[in-house]
Amino acid sequence: MSVLSPFPPALDGSGVTAGPSPTTARGRPETFIEAAKRWQRWLLWFFLLGPFAALALGVTLALMAGIGPTWLDLGLAIGFYAVAGHGVTAGFHRYFTHRSFTATRALRIALAVAGSLSVEGTVTGWVADHRRHHAHSDQPDDPHSPWRFGSGAPALFKGMLWAQFGWFFSNEHTSRERFCPDLLADPDIRVVDRLFPLLAVVSITAPALFGGLLTLSWRGALTALIWAGLVRMLVLHHVTWSVNSVCHVAGRRPFRSRDRSSNVWWLAVPSMGESWHNLHHAEPTSARHGVDRWQLDSTARLIRWLEALRLVSDVRRPTAGRLLDRRQAVASV
Repeated sequence: MSVLSPFPPALDGSGVTAGPSPTTARGRPETFIEAAKRWQRWLLWFFLLGPFAALALGVTLALMAGIGPTWLDLGLAIGFYAVAGHGVTAGFHRYFTHRSFTATRALRIALAVAGSLSVEGTVTGWVADHRRHHAHSDQPDDPHSPWRFGSGAPALFKGMLWAQFGWFFSNEHTSRERFCPDLLADPDIRVVDRLFPLLAVVSITAPALFGGLLTLSWRGALTALIWAGLVRMLVLHHVTWSVNSVCHVAGRRPFRSRDRSSNVWWLAVPSMGESWHNLHHAEPTSARHGVDRWQLDSTARLIRWLEALRLVSDVRRPTAGRLLDRRQAVASV
């Protein structure tokens, strides 16, 4: 059992399974799957700590050697951030998890690949965790609720760390067979899942390749690797995870929901509209999260563009009347 978790692994088929089998500790050789899970844990540590090390290296080079980020590095970082980030928000989240719209086969594969470039896990693992989150939001079986340890200041501080990244290292694993059998049955998605390690490497190294080729220098490759590869990944990871933590603790709740999900306006742009989180939990299948005027939601705009190109259809959007009913319900509480 994880030292971070006060809850024992579920034994009742609730969708949570324990970590490595105790029989392994008694000397039985690891199976291939068990070894793969162990290596996945090491990879998680690398992708969590590696970008921090890259940020420290980049700052050191900038201060001591005058080798700072260039405009090319910034452009590459924004470009890769937008592709991988919208792969998560439009693909992993609004499409694969909640089926907010219907996509063509080519777009479905593209969204799965783009989301995998975020290096936030495989599409099936990400979707299973998020569907479990909605099934048990801010309850004991929620994989990343910041209220997991209680509501006092020390407990909430620990819970925020848990929701931000600690839950990745828990021995509890969400059952993909229970929460995303539809994706496991999709041969295209199974291929993308298997390609995840390669896509993770591409996500880090492709900016370096572009930087080196466009500047014809090793220095251009190095700074692009640091700033557009690893640091960009660091920022995207923690913006995504802030929706798990910050958006369940702080912000406004204009709509009724059965949990503590909130809207956090200052995260709207970097999260690509995901931080209008209260509306999302009130209407999980909505393709648009920022439903009020001036609520920026670049993911919803992207879905509209894809709809205009006829790559997307059957887009789900709540009617004005339904939104009004939700607001009135909140006002009466």
